[in-house]
Amino acid sequence: MPDPVLPAARQLAFDELDTPLYATTFVVVDLETTGTSPDGDAITEIGAVKVRGGEVLGEFATLVNPGYEIPPAIVQITGITTAMVYAAPRIEAVLPGFLEFAAGAVLVAHNARFDTAFLKAAAARQEIPWPNPQVLCTVKLARRVLTRDEAPSARLGVLAQILGASTTPTHRALDDARATVDVLHALIARVGNQGVQSLTELLDYLPGVTGTQRAKRAFANDLPAAPGVYLFRGPSDEVLYIGTAVNLRRRVRNYFTGSETRGRMKEMVALAQRVDHVVCAHGLEAGVRELRLLAAHAPPYNRRSKFPKRGWWLTLTDEPFPRLVAVRTPTRTALGPFNSRADAVDVGLTIAEFAGLRTCATRLTRAAKHMCQPAIVGGCPAAGDDGADAATYAPAAHSVRDLLTGRSDTLLRAMLERIETYSTAEHFEAAARLRDRTAAVVTKLARTQRLAALARLAELIIALPDGAGGWEFSVIRHGRLAAAGVARRGTPPMAVVDQIVAAAETVVPDLGDAAASNGSALHRHAMPIPGIPDAATTTADSADRQLMFSDDVPPLLGAPPEEVGVIARWLAKPGARIVRTSDGYCEPLHGAARWVAWAQLAREAAEVRSEQEQYLAER
Repeated sequence: MPDPVLPAARQLAFDELDTPLYATTFVVVDLETTGTSPDGDAITEIGAVKVRGGEVLGEFATLVNPGYEIPPAIVQITGITTAMVYAAPRIEAVLPGFLEFAAGAVLVAHNARFDTAFLKAAAARQEIPWPNPQVLCTVKLARRVLTRDEAPSARLGVLAQILGASTTPTHRALDDARATVDVLHALIARVGNQGVQSLTELLDYLPGVTGTQRAKRAFANDLPAAPGVYLFRGPSDEVLYIGTAVNLRRRVRNYFTGSETRGRMKEMVALAQRVDHVVCAHGLEAGVRELRLLAAHAPPYNRRSKFPKRGWWLTLTDEPFPRLVAVRTPTRTALGPFNSRADAVDVGLTIAEFAGLRTCATRLTRAAKHMCQPAIVGGCPAAGDDGADAATYAPAAHSVRDLLTGRSDTLLRAMLERIETYSTAEHFEAAARLRDRTAAVVTKLARTQRLAALARLAELIIALPDGAGGWEFSVIRHGRLAAAGVARRGTPPMAVVDQIVAAAETVVPDLGDAAASNGSALHRHAMPIPGIPDAATTTADSADRQLMFSDDVPPLLGAPPEEVGVIARWLAKPGARIVRTSDGYCEPLHGAARWVAWAQLAREAAEVRSEQEQYLAER
C-alpha cells in the first residue's frame, strides 16, 4: 500500500489567531515515553483531545511500540509494560494519523516543549516535514495566571486538583490529555475578565511580552488591512525602523505579540512612540517605497540601511590605455554593483587576464608605449617584450566593452576553454579555481545586463494577477517605478492603465559621460499617441535610443540598483505580463544570460565536499 498523503498542515495566520477563543480549535496532546531524551528515547503512548468552544470534537489514543523494552523505572511511573506495547503499531504508522488529526489546530500540551520535542524528532526520523503549528503551553499559562501561593507547583496533578478538573491525571496519555483540557478551560476562564478574548491576546498574555509591549498594540488599531510601508518612530519623531507588509494592520500587530522573538526588534518596540504608514497599490510599490524611505532616513534598526551607498562598480578608465577600476558611482559602461571592493577587484583581474588589459597604474599619454615586461607569476596581463602603443592596445579595451554590453561573449568562451584545457591536462585545482572565478564573472554580468535592459526602456507597463480576478499594474520608466495601480475584478483594466500612465512620474535618465559629450541631456518628449505618428518625436526618440546604447552611458542610467532589482524580480513572477513598452524588452544577444545555468552548476560543484572532508567533519 502506498504511504498516506497528509493534508498540508500549516501555521495559523494572524487573521486566524484573532478568532475568538470560543471559536478556536485546540488539540490537547500528551505523550508517554521511555525516557526524557527525544534523540535517545521513544514514544510509548499518544493521547489527544480535539476541542472547540468547550465541546469535544474527537479523541486520538494509541499505544506505540518503541522497538525495545521499556525501562522498569518508566513502567513503575506509567504502568505501561513491554507486553502491553508488543502488538502496538510503531511510531511510523501512528505519527501520520496524529498529524492529520491535529492539522490546522493549535497544539496544546502541559510542558509543551517536552511533547513537541519528541514529536519533532519522530517526524525528522521519518523525513516528514514538521507542520510547525502554533503551540500553547499550559505550564507557562498557569505560571502567568496563578500565583505561587495559589499554586505552589505547576505539575498537572496539582493544577487539576486546584482547578477542579473532572479527570484525574494517571500518567496515561489520554487521561492526562483530558485533564489538561479541563486545566486549559479553567485558565482561559480566569483571564477572560482581563480582556483576553482571542488566541493572539492569550499569547500576548504569556511571559516574554511586557505590559508596555502589549499596550503598544494600539499603534496598529487604525492601520488598514492593505499592502504598504510602515515606519516606527521614536521619542524625537525619528524613524527607527521601516518595513513592508501585504496587510499593514496584521504585520504591525505582530511586533507586539509573543511571536516576535528578535531582541533587536523588542528593543526597537520599547523605544517606539507611534507608527506611520503609507498605503500602496500592491507589493511592488511597497517594496520600492521601502527602498526609497530607507535611503532617505537610514533608520538604525534596519540592517541594510547602514551602508546605503556601499556598492562598487567596475568601469574602464577614460585614458589612452584604459584599465578596469573600482568606483562608487559609474559614469559610463560598468559592471556591478559589488558588495565589496575586493569582490570587484577579483572579477576585474579575471576579465583583464583574458582580455589582455593592463592592471598596472602607470600614467601613459597617447604617444607613450605600454612597456610592462612579462612575469612568470602575476604581472600585468598586457605585458609584452616589445611594448604596445595606443592603437595596438585598443582591441583589449574594445573586447572588455563588448563583454560588458553583451555585444560579444568571446572572453567568456575563452575562460571556459581554459577550464577545459586545465581539466584535460588533469590540473584539477587550477581548473576549479578558474571555474569559481568564471562563475563570479558570469553571475555579475548576467545581473547587470538584465537590469540595464530594464533601465534603457523609456516606459514599461507590467501586469500581474492579484489572485482575485483582478490585475496589479506598474509603470516603469528607465528602471524606476513611476506609477502603480490596481484593476479589481470586473473593472476594465486598460482604463486603469491609461489613468496611471497619465499620472505617472516623469523620469529623466542620467547619461553620465554621454551627456557632456553630447552637449545636452537626453531629449524628453511626451509619449506618442497610439496610431498618430509624430515625425519630430520619432526622430528625436531614435537619436536618444542610439545615445542610450553608447559606451559612455552608465548601465542603469542613474536608477538605484536595488530598485531595478526589485522590479526585475517582480517581472519574473509567474503570471506577469508586459502590457506595453516604448521599445521591445530584450537582453543582449551575446550576453551572459546563456551561461547562467553553467554558473549555477559551478557554484553547486564548489560546495560539494570531498569524501575525506566529509569524514573529517563527522569525526
